[in-house]
Amino acid sequence: MRHGKKVNHLSRQTGHRKAMLANMACSLIEHKRINTTVAKAKALKQFVEPLVTKSKEDTTHNRRIVFSYLRNKYAVTELFREVAAKVGDRPGGYTRIIKLGNRLGDNADMAMIELVDFNEIYNGGKKEVKKSTRRGRSKKADAAPAAEAPTTETSENTEATE
Repeated sequence: MRHGKKVNHLSRQTGHRKAMLANMACSLIEHKRINTTVAKAKALKQFVEPLVTKSKEDTTHNRRIVFSYLRNKYAVTELFREVAAKVGDRPGGYTRIIKLGNRLGDNADMAMIELVDFNEIYNGGKKEVKKSTRRGRSKKADAAPAAEAPTTETSENTEATE
């Protein structure tokens, strides 16, 4: 039975596991995607998502809380500047896990974990969504191309006759 087993211990003691997850989280924030095993990726997702949520509100208290988990001031700075700016309107689900297959050496299930808003392939290459206008074209814009077209045709006709 698995009563009360909420955390995957990853065959490590507490200090080693916390240090490993902190290092992996710093690498994820710095590089925006990392390759690891599926079990570590799932544990990292649970570790990093609350930190990204805290980074959406830039206060000294939140910075100190995140620093106590990450223990790397450069990763904290990047999280609160670049990452928080991109995920500001997203209500959750900041990371994505993509399974890659098995590792050659020991046949472990491998996965790539990435920050969702930094992948331009899945986002379709669109960075900002512009509001579409609901009004029709102005009549001046329609009349201007029609006026230009006959002048070019008449100049071509006069050149052809000469």
